[in-house]
Amino acid sequence: MSSTTTTTSPPPYEVDECRGVLRVFSDGSIVRTPGPSFPVPVVDDGTVEWKDVQFDPANGLHLRLYKPRRTGPARPRLPIFFYFHGGGFCIGSRTWPNCQNYCLRLASDIGALVVSPDYRLAPEHRLPAAIDDAALAVEWLRDRAASDEWVADAADLGSVFISGDSAGGTIAHHLAVKFGSAAGRAELGPVRVRGYVLLGPFFGGTQRSRSEAECPTDAFLNLELNDRFWRLSVPLGADTDHPLVNPFGPESPGLEGVEFEPMLVVVGGHDLLRDRAVEYAERLKGWGKPVEVAEFAGQQHGFFTINPWGEPANELMGVLKRFIDENGNGNGNGKGNGGSS
Repeated sequence: MSSTTTTTSPPPYEVDECRGVLRVFSDGSIVRTPGPSFPVPVVDDGTVEWKDVQFDPANGLHLRLYKPRRTGPARPRLPIFFYFHGGGFCIGSRTWPNCQNYCLRLASDIGALVVSPDYRLAPEHRLPAAIDDAALAVEWLRDRAASDEWVADAADLGSVFISGDSAGGTIAHHLAVKFGSAAGRAELGPVRVRGYVLLGPFFGGTQRSRSEAECPTDAFLNLELNDRFWRLSVPLGADTDHPLVNPFGPESPGLEGVEFEPMLVVVGGHDLLRDRAVEYAERLKGWGKPVEVAEFAGQQHGFFTINPWGEPANELMGVLKRFIDENGNGNGNGKGNGGSS
């Protein structure tokens, strides 16, 4: 008489977790929740209208358009303001309430057609997927210039600004490099990008910055979460000196010869990422690039989406409006380093 022994594998266990939204398990499976883990009410007073549009059928990606409701015969065309959400390349969406609140306020306060695209997220889709998707979203604007009613009827294609928050700020940097050359500008015609806004950009590196090393553990973005985001999003086998992560890493291409459009870098004084953002801006300025820094003393990472109605967010709206007015089509010279109007 023989007997058989049945062995069972232990159940998968959680190996990574991001803000209660993304859970990665030992067997490689991933569980996501559709919204943030903290409730945030959407404050929509009806002065801004919005709609969703699919821009990448192959990957099922959508963007959300916002525009202020306008009446009367004299309605000048609106500048276009891209906003790429943050989330460490791992979480976030155009549909999340914090993103929606910020975009509603952008459309109202700066008087713009706001474009808020989604992009593929890590670890299912590691970098450069998010950057590739973002470029496709900008190219969607070029391709839909005549066929989308909101773009055709209300938007000024000659006055486009590209911004992003945290990981979205990193995306904005890479788009500034991609579209900053004469060939890149020609590729987008008739769309004309007039400037870039990097809001607490999510840069990294193997050598700790001072603001990283001194970041308190109870910060909204602390060092442990920062490192986890990078571990899940960098190309397999790469570290945080990868060119997609660290613009000044040992294998990163030089930026001295890149033709940058005017750029605004926004940082919070208490942001873990503060020092990297300031170093980025200072290096570009040292090479003669048209870059300015707006630092908000005492503010943490993502302060303007955490509380989009607070006084610092009010001040930021004024800074953004001024930047757009100075660099938009028909205002200022609209020229980047080596660019043409």
